[in-house]
Order: sequence, then structure tokens, then C-alpha cells
Amino acid sequence: MELSFVIPAYNEAERLPASFTELETFFRDFPYSTEIIVVDDGSRDRTAEVVRAATPRFESPRTSLRLVQNPGNRGKGYSVRHGFQESLGTVVLFSDADLSTPLGETLKVVEPILNDRFDVVFGSRDLPESKIGVHQSPFREFAGRAFNRVMRLMTGLPFADTQCGFKAFHREKMKRVFELQTIEGFAFDVEVLYLAKKFGARMNEVPVEWNHVEGSKVGINSGSVRAFADIAGIRWRDLRGKYKKEKGPV
Repeated sequence: MELSFVIPAYNEAERLPASFTELETFFRDFPYSTEIIVVDDGSRDRTAEVVRAATPRFESPRTSLRLVQNPGNRGKGYSVRHGFQESLGTVVLFSDADLSTPLGETLKVVEPILNDRFDVVFGSRDLPESKIGVHQSPFREFAGRAFNRVMRLMTGLPFADTQCGFKAFHREKMKRVFELQTIEGFAFDVEVLYLAKKFGARMNEVPVEWNHVEGSKVGINSGSVRAFADIAGIRWRDLRGKYKKEKGPV
């Protein structure tokens, strides 16, 4: 299995059918074997039933769809870690359920890892070559830039956009990173990238196309106060020796 395409989902019963149609079309001719994993984060709607109903459509020698369920509503960070732990692919790619980063960007983050050029490749909305088709509100864009500035100051990470939901990892090399991940909410991306950088992973931030989708359940306003506290906690845990490489990812 070359690719695990992981989708964290919370109350996405209405959105998933359209996303599954796009996924089915895209992966029909995709050059690499792929498993699609939907992680249901304790949804209160029919998310799980929608995934189960769509599963037969993806049954082929090179593509599959399966459901993973969290023990209740734990947050996107928990869902991402759970999906990583359940994955089988050489590369694990996380994407939001709304497919705000178009599927056409998939090879851009997957192939550099399969070709052993990088260990982590992630999409960015804030590089000069990035293309934003549909923008968020001015307030959310301003809040996102403010978050990034604070994040850089507190962690030393140099990246323009840590919060774009389109990130690919070499599964074997990044196991230790996800074992040590503690943040279950909005700021989990920062912790994962911080750990990957700390352990010497080869990382690349790449420009992607991105479109804001109305009704998205993830944003800077989702637990934003907690997110800043979580970022401070990353440095505190590191100073206390909680992020030990041991076996290490690379």
C-alpha cells in the first residue's frame, strides 16, 4: 500500500457524499495504491452510516475505503493521530472532509516522499505561488496571520502556514512523532511539525491551491484561546524533556 488518505470527520454526513464522488473519480486513475480512511470523531449525525454505505464503491485491487471511529468527540488532533496509527500506506496524507485543497494537489505532496526526497511535505496557503480561489472572511485571514506570527515566535518554526489541512508524512519515519503528539485540538499541526523538525526530518512546505468552503468546522476561532496555550505548552514540554527521540523517525 503506497498511500493512506486520511479524512478526519465530525458531523460530515451532508458533506461526505459529494466528497466521495470526487474521491472515487480521482483515485480511479491514480498511479498509486490507496486506502481512504475516514476517522469519525464521535459524530452525532449519520457520518458513520454514510461512510459504510459508500465503502463498496471503492472496493478494487488498488483502492479501498474504511471507517475508523474515535471513542467519542476528541478533536481533530486526536483524529489525525488515530488515523495515522490505523494507516498501512508508505505515505499518510491528511485532508479535510471538505476537500478545500483540491485532490489535484495530491501528487505534489506524495511523490517527493515516495521518491525519498523528503519525509514530510505539507501544503501552504501563504507562499507567493499559492492560489486562493475562495477566501475566508477578512477577520479569519487576519486571525490566521496573527496566529502564525505568534507560533513562529514561540516555537521557532519558519513556516508560512502550519494550519493548512493537507499534510503528508512518511509513515515509518514519522511514527515516533505521532507517538509523542499530545495536542488534540487546533494546534496539533504545530506540535507535529515541531517534533518532525526537532528529530531532523526532511521537510518541505509547498504552495497549493485552496478554497474556503462554507460550513467548515475547523478554523482559527475553534478553541483559539486554547490553541495559544497549547503552543506555549509545546516549548514547555520540550524544555522538560518530554520529547525524547529514542528510536526516532529519521
